[in-house]
Amino acid sequence: MKVEGFEKIALVGASKNPAKYGNIILKDLLKKGFKVLPVNPNYDEIEGIRCYKSVEELPKDVDVIVFVIPPKACLQAVKRAVETGFKKLWFQPGAESEEIREFLESYNVDYSFYRCIMVET
Repeated sequence: MKVEGFEKIALVGASKNPAKYGNIILKDLLKKGFKVLPVNPNYDEIEGIRCYKSVEELPKDVDVIVFVIPPKACLQAVKRAVETGFKKLWFQPGAESEEIREFLESYNVDYSFYRCIMVET
């Protein structure tokens, strides 16, 4: 998957904790000019931006959903994202699993494993 053309990026696992990748990635993408939509059921806002509770709440014009959560939690979020109609999914290193790959292979979904969104943008 190529990152060219991404403008609106949802970040599942966004965090207020500046030591967590969910916050580091959010700030990095914002600094690079992307519109970032944080997703975390524990917050109403992060970095002054509305935080969505789940992928089902996201607007349908999101270009890609980036996952930065553990694989066990990620599989359920991925299933909900695909069922909601999202077709481009990015997995930060450590968020992917063979179970997720097998699920994605059975759907027409463009996805990226083993690549960091901060390095690729």
